Amino acid sequence: MIIQIIYTLLMVLAALNLCAELKRDLMMMQQNSYRTERYMRWLRTSGDTTSVPRLVGLCVFFASMVVFGGQSWGMALMGAFAGGSCVMLMRARYKKPLVWTPRARRIYCVAAVLAVVVTAVVLVLGGGETALTRLFAATVALTGLYCGSHVLLMAAVWLLQPVERSINAGYRRDAERILASMPDLKIIGITGSYGKTSTKHYLHRILSEQFSVTMTPGSFNTTLGVIRTIREHLRPYDEIFIVEMGAKQIGDIKEICDLVHPQSAIITAVGEQHLESFKTIENVQRTKFELVDSLPADGFAVVNNDFPYAASRPVSNVEAVHYGISSVDGALWRAVDIVYSADGTDFTVVGPGVEMRMHTRLVGECNISNLLAAVVMALHYGMTPEKIRFAVADIRQVEHRLSIKRTPGGVTIIDDAFNSNPTGSAMALDVLGAMKGGRRIVITPGMIELGARQEELNREFGRKIAASADIAIVVGQYNRDAILAGLSDGDMADAGIILADTFAQAQHTLQTMVRQGDTVLYENDLPDTFK
Repeated sequence: MIIQIIYTLLMVLAALNLCAELKRDLMMMQQNSYRTERYMRWLRTSGDTTSVPRLVGLCVFFASMVVFGGQSWGMALMGAFAGGSCVMLMRARYKKPLVWTPRARRIYCVAAVLAVVVTAVVLVLGGGETALTRLFAATVALTGLYCGSHVLLMAAVWLLQPVERSINAGYRRDAERILASMPDLKIIGITGSYGKTSTKHYLHRILSEQFSVTMTPGSFNTTLGVIRTIREHLRPYDEIFIVEMGAKQIGDIKEICDLVHPQSAIITAVGEQHLESFKTIENVQRTKFELVDSLPADGFAVVNNDFPYAASRPVSNVEAVHYGISSVDGALWRAVDIVYSADGTDFTVVGPGVEMRMHTRLVGECNISNLLAAVVMALHYGMTPEKIRFAVADIRQVEHRLSIKRTPGGVTIIDDAFNSNPTGSAMALDVLGAMKGGRRIVITPGMIELGARQEELNREFGRKIAASADIAIVVGQYNRDAILAGLSDGDMADAGIILADTFAQAQHTLQTMVRQGDTVLYENDLPDTFK
């Protein structure tokens, strides 16, 4: 009787370990947008299927089925593994933990049911005649399912596809009904390889001086995110709806446009971002301009002239104006006489019949560029220079996007951790390089999703760091070799290069060395899917 209780407890422990592992797997699936092809790509690049816990689990699984000391030894071995693994999983902390959305709950429940079915089949077909043998067989099955939990989870996602399509179709119909009930609503789409979120916030603040405005919150820039915004945030009295549109593959932006039917558009950039899925920058260009191509004949487009793949793309279906700072040939709107100071930036907006001197708390050419796009769109919607000037002066920095803070200890923090790309990171390093009076420190894991150019662009990033910073703290293994090669190319001294396996370790190192007058740039912070 006591042995049976012990066996039962060990089986329950194996089940808990599987549940904890499925939760972690689901977190990674969620970070990959529930797309099994992206999840499988992450599995290949991360080495998660051959991690130490997985390999140990496989050894335990096979060893338990070998009669070397009887079932008791096998149960003890599986119980010890399950206990250790379970404790490790429950103690783990993640930058972007699992969000228990209704979809996540459905996937988890289906995966759990599949695990129960597999375990039940093992019990029926190979459980043996005694209770101890059946408990042993169930524990072996649960240990094997732990080793193959990725397959279990992907099977759950696949089985739920018809359900998710039906649910999403219902949400979409509801969003279409809401939009149809607001025929006078003006919809502005914003997209770009980078800068779209900041531009969205700046435009929202400026337009709010005169109109009732709603924007897609956070990074709700997918079709489902826009649908959720319409159903949960859009108000019946709103006059303008600003829609940020993100994309990972061709057709993503067209899908959003087919839902909201924008009348105006801003293209902030066409650059080397998400090349892992787009493959070529020409595909990026084609996808970003799906927004402009969807506009009606009386539509209006604002396009960034500073990016060749944006500036060179012809637009014939609507009125399109170009804006720029560094490439002004062909740009109808320009930001000139840019002066940076401790209080922010002063600059002048110049366009047809317009010359406005403005002040903002923001710094960095990328932020001024994003502001310029927002100002041009606000003028198109009839706002006065006075209202625009007041709103621009009041704009707060968007968190984690080249925002600057000063600590009580006299350290300047430049937070550009949200996302990193070749152009944005170079601009952030230019801001860092202009800082005087103390050491300039960079903390970065490098840039991701750059496809075949991943190593090349991170090496170039390393060279730029060497030219702009005194100390580089390189976080993680993902881009380490490429960045170190770039730092070497830039002749950065070995004493200025510090390696950290985790962001927490980098933070601890920084705390032991930083002093008054130093400037610290946080450039990118990779999610848990990248190590």
